[in-house]
Amino acid sequence: MKSPKRKILLFAAAVLLLPAMVLMASDPVGVYCVVDRVVLEPNETSPQRIQIWGTFAVWEGQPFTGSMQYSKPQRGYLYYRITPGNDGKIERAEWADLKAVAGTGQGIAFGSRYKPAGRIRPATEKPVEPDLYPTGTGISKVGYYQENMTRVIGEIKKAK
Repeated sequence: MKSPKRKILLFAAAVLLLPAMVLMASDPVGVYCVVDRVVLEPNETSPQRIQIWGTFAVWEGQPFTGSMQYSKPQRGYLYYRITPGNDGKIERAEWADLKAVAGTGQGIAFGSRYKPAGRIRPATEKPVEPDLYPTGTGISKVGYYQENMTRVIGEIKKAK
């Protein structure tokens, strides 16, 4: 008799928790932005660092709460480097995608809300001490995480 009750309780718990898990996983994005230009350092053939110039909104919510809180749009640049100890293939592939979309006005998303997004630097600040590039879900164009993305990219475009 204990076994059927346990199964029913587990099933009920799963049914109640599944929507919350889907909500949390529905927008794992760390950075929304419209990219104006990209600077690869020290060169474009084998970059170790990237400057991403544009307007950004970074996730400010608390992990695993279902929060959809992003910062107000800010102009400036993000400065990243490849994480030490890896081959940089993922970073370089994403950086090529960022370079391809730069200057088009296309709203995009990248990074992960579960990793530090880096600091939005003012245009007047010299690029020193790059943050680690936050790999996550790859580069997504507006439409994939439709609800948040449309809203946040709309705010970014108004702020430009």
